[in-house]
Amino acid sequence: MNARPPGEVRAAGAVLWRDTSRGVRVAVVHRPQYDDWSLPKGKLDRDETVPAAAVRELREETGFSATLGRRLSTVRYSVDAGRKTVEYFSAAAGEGTFEANAEVDELRWLSPAEAEKALTYRRDAAVLRAFMALPAPLSTVLLVRHAKAGKRGEWTGDDDLRPLSSAGARQAEAVRKLAPLFGVDRVFSAPPLRCVQTAAGTAEDLGTEVGIEPSLSETGYWPDADRGLSRLRAIVTAGGTPLIASQGGVIPDLLSSLAARAGITLPAGKRGTVPCKKGSVWVLSFHAGSSNGGPLLAAADYYPTALPAPAPARL
Repeated sequence: MNARPPGEVRAAGAVLWRDTSRGVRVAVVHRPQYDDWSLPKGKLDRDETVPAAAVRELREETGFSATLGRRLSTVRYSVDAGRKTVEYFSAAAGEGTFEANAEVDELRWLSPAEAEKALTYRRDAAVLRAFMALPAPLSTVLLVRHAKAGKRGEWTGDDDLRPLSSAGARQAEAVRKLAPLFGVDRVFSAPPLRCVQTAAGTAEDLGTEVGIEPSLSETGYWPDADRGLSRLRAIVTAGGTPLIASQGGVIPDLLSSLAARAGITLPAGKRGTVPCKKGSVWVLSFHAGSSNGGPLLAAADYYPTALPAPAPARL
């Protein structure tokens, strides 16, 4: 985990939403300690990831389980302990019942317009407006670059059989812990063993098999990139929340194609490329349903690592 700046307080929260017969409703909570109305949030525990903290805090403050979606914004402000940084997500409410507790004594489900008026702080209202900028129901895909597998030059066998290193195994375990926070329910992988091993823990937790996708490997993608892109779109169209493990020679081009069609600009990493570190995760949000050309990318969030680390860069 990277060192945090002195005096920095890290926190995570969300716009917790649900569909009702009257449309989307979002949760706002009253904190008796401050006598304010705010979005649910809370501090990170030691060695906790930002997404894990968001889901935990939502459960503790509201009583509801939550499935994370796109990242909304980063809010920074001064507190007695120094500087506070809060990462906010969109989060779909699951099962649960609110009970008053030491931190929150009242919860209201309001329309976004009503919630904006009720919120005490302008910074929370700005987060809510970021939520309102896109439809609440979006399809989510986790696109993962395989974890570390040692140096290629030191492996004498078939490169497709090169296994994860000990560091790669730790990265894969972190992906395994991240996946349920976003509601992953299907698992796919390019054929190389290091890709399959990166996704295998998630599949095991779901009691399913890893679907092998040759068109999303480096050897399968480049002879016909359009076929690989079409396969990704088909996986999205099939529904649910898939996790796809692929390779560094595929992911940047896939993302660039999706972003170009959607009119989204991706930031450049080193040497002008789309960032794609080993063990990294792209959380992709697509508009629900599909157009004539297939699902349309709505947002993309890059997590350089699934291990406890600074929050993801917003794209």
